[in-house]
Amino acid sequence: MQTMWLSGAEWFAVLRIGLGLWWLESWRHKDKKTWFGGGGVTWAAGIAAEHRWTFVRSSFDRTVKPHPRLMAYVVAYAELALGLGLIVGFLTPIALVGGLLLNLIYLVLMIHDWAEQGQNLMMVLISAVGLFAVCWHSWSLDSVWGLFLR
Repeated sequence: MQTMWLSGAEWFAVLRIGLGLWWLESWRHKDKKTWFGGGGVTWAAGIAAEHRWTFVRSSFDRTVKPHPRLMAYVVAYAELALGLGLIVGFLTPIALVGGLLLNLIYLVLMIHDWAEQGQNLMMVLISAVGLFAVCWHSWSLDSVWGLFLR
């Protein structure tokens, strides 16, 4: 399919790159000193402690709370890796699935805050579209190196 400017595959690459820029902005706008000092996990712990679903509270207490510093680094650098991977198209299907899962975690944690959910839902949708459209076939290192080709 050819449109006026780009092919369909190239438009899906634009969508992939845009999603990567969104993840990169998510990483960039964090106050790193506060975030890595425990502020991010402390904020999330407050939300998890009051969450309406017991499994969210218990999962957070079991997984994140015992390792606040490690989890702060995992979340921040996962966002950075997702952003860079999607922008250059490196390990794209893995980045799309990882981003989709991270957005779903954010979605479940923040289920009561609908103002935040629009972003997470849009990013999940773009990730799913990117996966099913095989968006790494254009303008990506994956296509240059012959990774994940059909």
